[in-house]
Amino acid sequence: MLTTLLILLPLVAAIVVWAAPLPREATAGLAVLVALTEVVLWVVTLAGFDFGSTALQSSAQQDWFSDLGVQYLVGFYGFSLWLAGLTVVLGAAAIGYGAWVGRERPRAYFGLMLFLVGAVVGVFASQDLLLFYVFFEAMLIPIYVLVGVWGGPDRVSATVTFVIYTMAGSLLMLASIVAFGLSQGTFSLIESGTSGNDWIFFGFVAAFAVKAPLLPFHGWLRAAYTESPPEVAALLSGVVSKAAVFGLVWIVLRHFPEPVDDWRTLLLVLAAGGLVYGSLLAFRQPDIRGVVAYSSMGQMGLITLGIFATNDLGLDGAVLHSISHGLVSAAMFLLAGMLIERTGTDRFDRLGGLAKGRPALATLVMVVGMFTLAVPGSSNFAGEFAILAGVFDRGWGYAAVGAAAIVLAAMYTLRLISAILHRARGEAVRDEARDLAGPELLLVVPLVALLLALSVWPAAISERSFPGDAPAATISEAAP
Repeated sequence: MLTTLLILLPLVAAIVVWAAPLPREATAGLAVLVALTEVVLWVVTLAGFDFGSTALQSSAQQDWFSDLGVQYLVGFYGFSLWLAGLTVVLGAAAIGYGAWVGRERPRAYFGLMLFLVGAVVGVFASQDLLLFYVFFEAMLIPIYVLVGVWGGPDRVSATVTFVIYTMAGSLLMLASIVAFGLSQGTFSLIESGTSGNDWIFFGFVAAFAVKAPLLPFHGWLRAAYTESPPEVAALLSGVVSKAAVFGLVWIVLRHFPEPVDDWRTLLLVLAAGGLVYGSLLAFRQPDIRGVVAYSSMGQMGLITLGIFATNDLGLDGAVLHSISHGLVSAAMFLLAGMLIERTGTDRFDRLGGLAKGRPALATLVMVVGMFTLAVPGSSNFAGEFAILAGVFDRGWGYAAVGAAAIVLAAMYTLRLISAILHRARGEAVRDEARDLAGPELLLVVPLVALLLALSVWPAAISERSFPGDAPAATISEAAP
């Protein structure tokens, strides 16, 4: 019941927001209230969750198309519960940011944001392939509109590119879902078994590679992330990309063990290549959002390395790093938006000197930057170290590439911090550019607090993502 409520509350609230002729402030207030209620519902779900159980929890089941064996089947396992938690937390922060800046057309805007949150939670809760596909497609609809209407000057081009890439991936996945479901006699992710069909396998992999995005399916990345409103980019990078993590872990690894084994080397090479390529491009970007966009591509490559290591350390590290990276990238996109509100730009050649007289801004940029650097003791460090230790079992070369990319991350992060805070003041920075105020701190400080909490206790996620002591075996042997 709680899972269904987590999905339906923002979806129903979206319809209410669209239909009710409320004033601007009331519309924004209602959206924020619903987003915060989602967080509370997730905390209640977490409090009653048994991380030692291998069973689907907080589940709900109802026949949908009985002739095809399609069901409304939702619920959580450990790792998907964490991904849903990331979604509701970042959803609340993003909707709060939209309320703070006062987006135009508030009824349409807040309705779309709520719909996006509900659809993404549905993706992480779905245990039926066709239901998963419905939510997977549903979460793309509000993104198209949010980027196309509230985006930057090149928003139309960015939206068209995003639509082309995502629709191509979605059609491949739909074909794979139909072929796999009919061959199994069921679309249930719990009841279906394994398949050795390479074509079905690659249909799923391609769709999730677009969503991540992974090399070479990243052509939409730069435009979509930089033309989106900052809070939409925060959700794109922080949670929408994690739909790929869920799909690769719970669909690809679990139901295609033979193709994973046959094509592991290719997948690891592409992941390592994307990690290095994204990190190099991040170092060359002229603006904050460009750096965060390509660094996200690199970090998704690192997470994919952990996934296809298919061992305990790699998978635990991949889930932990997914949560940590989602919080870091979302915080950085929101900070970029706050800088744009003050200066009109996030380009490095027009910024600089913002540390002087702005202690709250300087502190948050430095702290979030340190997490991006993955300094020892941080949650990012814990996730990256587990991934590298896990992938080392598949070949020391992959671990060496991962370690080299961490050095590249230090380079582009230090460049970003220096360009914003410490070099000579740029032309866009005026004396009246104020420090972060109370509402802005309420949006970013909780994300930093969660990162600090994960740094103190990373095992809260890494040891509670998969039941038992052998998560890799749990996934590969879960299907009958």
